[in-house]
Amino acid sequence: MKLNRFFLTLILFSRCFIASDEANAQSLSDKAATKETVALYKNLHKLSKQHIIFGHQDDLAYGINWRYIEGKSDIKDVVNDYPGIYGWDLGRIEHDSLRNIDGVPFDKIRRYIQEGYKKGAAITLSWHFDNPLTGGSSWDTTKNSVAAILPGGAKHQLYVSWLDKAAKFISSLKGDQREAIPILFRPFHEVSGNWFWWGRNCASPAEVKKAWRFTVDYLNNTKKLHNLIFVYNTNGFTNEHEFLKYYPGDDMVDVVSFDLYQFENQDKKTFINAVRNDLAIISKIAKQKNKLAAFAETGYEAVPDATWWTETLWPAIKDYPLSYVLVWRNAGYMPSTKKMHYYAPFKGQISAPDFKKFYQLNSILFEKKIGAKKIYQPN
Repeated sequence: MKLNRFFLTLILFSRCFIASDEANAQSLSDKAATKETVALYKNLHKLSKQHIIFGHQDDLAYGINWRYIEGKSDIKDVVNDYPGIYGWDLGRIEHDSLRNIDGVPFDKIRRYIQEGYKKGAAITLSWHFDNPLTGGSSWDTTKNSVAAILPGGAKHQLYVSWLDKAAKFISSLKGDQREAIPILFRPFHEVSGNWFWWGRNCASPAEVKKAWRFTVDYLNNTKKLHNLIFVYNTNGFTNEHEFLKYYPGDDMVDVVSFDLYQFENQDKKTFINAVRNDLAIISKIAKQKNKLAAFAETGYEAVPDATWWTETLWPAIKDYPLSYVLVWRNAGYMPSTKKMHYYAPFKGQISAPDFKKFYQLNSILFEKKIGAKKIYQPN
């Protein structure tokens, strides 16, 4: 009898320990997060053990040789399904522009976000905001630009006004019951690169961390936005120290991620090895810090490799617990570079048949499958 009681106590203790461990692993940085946001985060944790959500930037707005056609999507034209996560950008909202950096009206972005949310897909936002110190673009790498937006800095109040404008838009993202739509928010992305004003050539790690912490605190506590899941993002890296160089703290981050693209002068094996190296590192960090891991941006411009999806991307990501992988936008012909700029297949594109095989992989989730998972509901 005593032995039975002992084993019963041991089982109950183990269950409590596991439940407590899972709760800690699924705790958002924002302790006042909405129930839908909490549910999304917990469900992404569960799904990432066996599945990876596939995403595409600007998917519903435009594609190759089309723009603003209701219900159209280059990806849907290939596999009769939409992405499981939609990426959008807030660039130019800081100037009260009616259109974002890619020319998409913010009113349309709002509607596309609501549409994706209603069908059960996830939403992520980045922000290519202009340089507040100089008035130049995101790519204006004038030194001390980040220092200028910190409290006491010459452009701090300007930056606060920009946050107010972004917050106003984010707060307008509502579901049918007027609930706030959860957003995976990825500010200061590719922070370890040298091409943005918040990158390594323009600011010290300490300055970037302060800017991040101020931004998160302001959006959560001053603007009362409780539908944000904060995504820390770097460019490619070689080791854990390099990845965490600008990391602002566990209390201010929910997802660890990186961006890495294959370029035309890079062979398949080199790219796969680089991705796997980085995924191994962030997967370890995510587990240690109880965060989600994500491959926030990737792709191969114009996808010239007919089997890129199943013989490059899939081998690179298949062994890691990722919440999502997202490929960049299908902009079409770019006069500035005089070449095609797209990262997802479209009907007739050389990699479209292979993309259909990628779509059929059990571990990859597009909108139909992710919608059935009801990721915004407690499970």
